Amino acid sequence: MTAESAPDGGLSAEAQRVLDEIDDKDVEFLRLQFTDILGTVKNVSVPADQAEKAFTEGIYFDGSSIEGFVRIQESDMRLKPDPSTFAVLPWRDGHSARLICDVIDTSTGEPFEGDPRYVLKDALARAEEMGYTVNAAPEPEFFLFEEDEDGRATTKTNDAGGYFDLAPKDLASDVRRDIIFGLEEMGLDVEASHHEVAQGQHEINFEYADALTTADNVGTFRTVVRAIAAQHDLHATFMPKPIPRINGSGMHTHISLFEDGENAFHDEDDEFDLSETAHSFIAGVLEHAPALAAVTNPTVNSYKRLVPGYEAPVYVAWSDRNRSALIRKPAARVPAASRIEARFPDPSCNPYLAFAVLIHAGLDGIEQGLECPDPVRENIYEFDEEKREEYGIDTLPSNLGEAIDALEEDELVLDALGDHVGEKFIEAKTAEYDDYRVDVSQWELDRYLETF
Repeated sequence: MTAESAPDGGLSAEAQRVLDEIDDKDVEFLRLQFTDILGTVKNVSVPADQAEKAFTEGIYFDGSSIEGFVRIQESDMRLKPDPSTFAVLPWRDGHSARLICDVIDTSTGEPFEGDPRYVLKDALARAEEMGYTVNAAPEPEFFLFEEDEDGRATTKTNDAGGYFDLAPKDLASDVRRDIIFGLEEMGLDVEASHHEVAQGQHEINFEYADALTTADNVGTFRTVVRAIAAQHDLHATFMPKPIPRINGSGMHTHISLFEDGENAFHDEDDEFDLSETAHSFIAGVLEHAPALAAVTNPTVNSYKRLVPGYEAPVYVAWSDRNRSALIRKPAARVPAASRIEARFPDPSCNPYLAFAVLIHAGLDGIEQGLECPDPVRENIYEFDEEKREEYGIDTLPSNLGEAIDALEEDELVLDALGDHVGEKFIEAKTAEYDDYRVDVSQWELDRYLETF
């Protein structure tokens, strides 16, 4: 029995509910969405009258055209819609809707191991075997830029606001309002929104959910933000560092494990209200952090954000107080809210892969009973190299090339990605870094052309 079919081969109740909603809301087209290994949302659009076929038979597509999927001789893939992800697209006048899909290998009829959603499901299955469910809540930041006369993105911000500023400085408050309305129509529960530190930079936080739903929501979030911004003649970007020498955009990710309905990360007898399970989870993430960075910070540009001085964490440590460490333990009002915050991921990552490797690393810490180092309560940004060595604090890779090297040497993180995704991901990212290394930037021309 699959998610979309009943035991007798007919439609499940959940799938039938979607068909009824399609009729009730006069939906004309369905976008069947999935994600490539780089995190780009793809879709196959079908008329709404194909919805029942999509649920019972699936929709076939050419996988050889998708980054990191399959070779031309293995091209036939099948999309299996998840009915729980149905949502009407608010910027399409209610006539289009989307369904997020799992990708099926037609040669075996099994889930395709190169599907990032499958990679995350595999991580969650490991957690379940250990008795845990995983909740996650990301905080994706983004910039809003003006467009030029040809409708192309510039790096000119449309406001001069700063952290938590109000209008008139924050000229994008109306845009954020419309984005929030769009997110809520798509089923996301928004907790808060505000202007971030840099001009043109924003953050909208949505409520935590199980890790798979949250990863789905990140893709939805990015799609809605871009679509609503475009309606305001603005370009929204999740590029980590679009403007030099100011703060970049992160995607701080809050994670907690639950066991038998109770928060497995909470222990009121601990100095930090964290259980032994939480301490070991933190230790696992810190242990594998250099390799994790290749997945959580997967672009050349990611490492322009990860430099000291711009509030981005580069030091492999944890803290219950300051934000200079890689992992922070946020204050929790109630036991159920005890969690850790991984501060190094950025919004250019593939959320399915990023969550998967973070979960596997943490679970590895639990399985091995890794000892968590003491928290660093001082501002690590102010440490010199000698003091960092005294505290035993390492740093994240300084560029994508170093991160790829760390990934290739870390069997745990490679296993988390699986053979197919691991190979294709490293192949794509190595090509990206090689292309970057042979390029000559404007900075180099300005600095050296007339000097030497």
